[in-house]
Amino acid sequence: MIHTHTINGLLVQTGDIMCTTSAQRGNVFVDPFCLIGMVVPGQIKHVIVYVGPGGRCVEAGPRGVIAFDLQGQTWRPERLTGQRGKLLGALYGIAYPLEDRGYARRQRVTIRSQVAKYCLDQARMRKPYNPNYFNVQTEGSFYCSQLVYKAYLPHGIDLNTEQGVPDIRAIRSVVFPQEIWSGCVHQSVF
Repeated sequence: MIHTHTINGLLVQTGDIMCTTSAQRGNVFVDPFCLIGMVVPGQIKHVIVYVGPGGRCVEAGPRGVIAFDLQGQTWRPERLTGQRGKLLGALYGIAYPLEDRGYARRQRVTIRSQVAKYCLDQARMRKPYNPNYFNVQTEGSFYCSQLVYKAYLPHGIDLNTEQGVPDIRAIRSVVFPQEIWSGCVHQSVF
């Protein structure tokens, strides 16, 4: 089933990707995970898959792959610390990986459902965090953009686009959150 929700005035459907930027306060003592974000190229530092219903989302972060529930229709990460830890990034916008790819409605529904199932399965299995960003092919652990990449890849959608990140051969295998934003139709909250 495909779910629809509104977050900060932006429409999301099952499988769409919420993109966040650095913590609003930018304080590594408040958000220790933002240390990693300091070396991640681009404005987008973290990605989260909306699965629904309601505010149900899945992400790969320091606690591994988890499902969590937004309360209401406004992104307030400080209210989610019990579920997500200290990931306090501000919502930057929504990436729509299925837009402008020529899929028929039925195909989009199938892909959305399967992406959500894949992500929820990883959360149910409590997959750990993958600190080895170069090991994008593993399914034993995940970092945020790797989870999204692996969920969409079986459907012929390669989100490792190399768009919006430095063209450095040594890091091409890494899937950065900025690549997902830059490689998809997207809408910013700004």
